[in-house]
Amino acid sequence: MLTWLDRSSLQFPALTKALREPNGLLAAGGDLSAERLIAAYRHGCFPWYEQGQPILWWSPDPRTVLLPANLHISRSLRKVLRSDQFSVTFDRNFSEVIHACAQPRDAQHGTWITSAIQNAYIALHQQGVAHSVEVWHDDELVGGLYGIALGQLFFGESMFSRMSNASKVGFTTLVRHLTDAGFVLIDCQMPTEHLINFGAESITRTEFADYLQRYLDTPSTMQWSTPAITTSTLGL
Repeated sequence: MLTWLDRSSLQFPALTKALREPNGLLAAGGDLSAERLIAAYRHGCFPWYEQGQPILWWSPDPRTVLLPANLHISRSLRKVLRSDQFSVTFDRNFSEVIHACAQPRDAQHGTWITSAIQNAYIALHQQGVAHSVEVWHDDELVGGLYGIALGQLFFGESMFSRMSNASKVGFTTLVRHLTDAGFVLIDCQMPTEHLINFGAESITRTEFADYLQRYLDTPSTMQWSTPAITTSTLGL
């Protein structure tokens, strides 16, 4: 039976209560307050719903993750990175990144990144919990991504690209800097061909929960406010 959340409590049901079909649906309702969102990520779930639906909270099993040491960079992408046609920044324009991620793609007519979701994650960004990656070409924002950083874990949410390879460059740059800062896992939530090509893999919900227990409260050395990064300096 699906659990409906009480607005007066930040408690989520045990992850073992998530439904098998649809895979990982854990709870519904509640709100998108910063406190609840942080509690959700710490618990191992995330919001994902469409306009007109109640807020739905998910914890899929298996869970798609990327271990930074397993990052795979194709030969063609290495060539792009070495060319320095892009520069990358962190936290320079979070609101524009999440707005770009919310735009419908291809045959899509809507988005799960509603205005309520955007406002909620912008509030998290203002608290220093949500972060963005911006990819620039000739001073134009052409790609990026955003997510949540807690301890030594990064929870990726969405990415966008307005130019070939832009989102790949942003993701690769982020992973390299997270690796240097001591991060041990990047949560990708659900598998896509794009992420699998980067080396993402599936682990069980139990394994994912173990990472949460071990690394959520372990500090990293990540510096989010940095000058623009030229990709050739990544040493790839």
